[in-house]
Amino acid sequence: MPLEVRLSAFMDGEMSREEKEELEKLLASDPDARRIFDELKHGSDVGRKAFDEVLKEPVPLALVRSIKSTQPPKTRDTSPRLARPSLKLAPTGRQSLAAALILFALGGGIGYFFGMQPSDVPAAAPANPAQAAARSWLDDIAAYHRVYSRQPRHMVEMQASELDEISKWLVSTVGVKFNFPDLAAEGLVFQGGRMFIAGGKPVGQLIYKNLDGDVVAICFTKADGTADDDDFNETIKDDISIVSWHRNDAVYAVVGPSSDPMLDQIANRVSSEI
Repeated sequence: MPLEVRLSAFMDGEMSREEKEELEKLLASDPDARRIFDELKHGSDVGRKAFDEVLKEPVPLALVRSIKSTQPPKTRDTSPRLARPSLKLAPTGRQSLAAALILFALGGGIGYFFGMQPSDVPAAAPANPAQAAARSWLDDIAAYHRVYSRQPRHMVEMQASELDEISKWLVSTVGVKFNFPDLAAEGLVFQGGRMFIAGGKPVGQLIYKNLDGDVVAICFTKADGTADDDDFNETIKDDISIVSWHRNDAVYAVVGPSSDPMLDQIANRVSSEI
């Protein structure tokens, strides 16, 4: 076999003790063999790092919700089954080298493609101001929720027992009249309220929590001149999901974990009760 193949098998431990000892002697005495071995090892390291990065990619939201909402089977088949071979996720040296070469080729091709673009291509038109404001508002909501949902002692500014005070405070500050939705059927318990700034405007927030400790919040703010739109718009911000809609010069949003399969159902109930 070619030396490269033998050295790759040596790196993967896929050879006999005699072959291993032979290659060890060769590496100790032959500079060219050591150079090839170092190049293979470098390629293997690059490929393994690339493979590790792929494993860090988030699981698709649809798959997470599907898994979380799937009910366990009622009956269990006790008949014997053939054992399946376990899946080996760690790439071998040859697989890592191949992955590194593929990534290198893709990177070079993409760079070449962009490098060949004419320099006088006009810049992209600026984003619609309304769309930019909506993105800014959603970004701020996701950022605030990510922080406050992990602060059990400081999650709310006013407790659930202070309904009248919460209502007066948020209506006078935010300018949006609202009711307190009853989400007990969805397994959520009202915790209290708070106010924060998103998109440069005061935002009212009603915070709920389920038995698993997941936090779901209802946000609302004034949006004068915005046409009513009862269609739900879902936005994913990493681990945060936001379902938003417009009504009566106000914009509403239900915020929670992106893995929550009931967030659309919760938003539907909130829109009818708030």
